[in-house]
Amino acid sequence: MTRWFRSYWDEEDTWFYFEVDDDGWVRRQVELEGPALRPVVAASADDDGARFGFTAESPVTEWEGHIEEPLALQEFEDVWGVARRHLTAPEA
Repeated sequence: MTRWFRSYWDEEDTWFYFEVDDDGWVRRQVELEGPALRPVVAASADDDGARFGFTAESPVTEWEGHIEEPLALQEFEDVWGVARRHLTAPEA
C-alpha cells in the first residue's frame, strides 16, 4: 500500500515529503528548504534526475533518526504540484 509522509531535517532546515511504495522505496520526493519553503527537489523514481533531482537511494526501512509525520494523498499532491511548477518555471 502506498503511503505518504513528511520529515524535517533541522541541520539543513529542510522538509522532506515522500511517497513510498509497499517495499519502502521512495516513488516521489519533494524537498522544501529554509523558512520560505523553497522547492529544491521534486523527483520521481521515473525521472532522469537532471531537472527535478533524485529520490532516496535506499528504502525507508533502512533509515535511522527520522520522524515520520503521516500525510493524506491530497496533502502530498498539493506540495508536489507546487514544487514541480516552481522547478519548471522560467527563471525570473
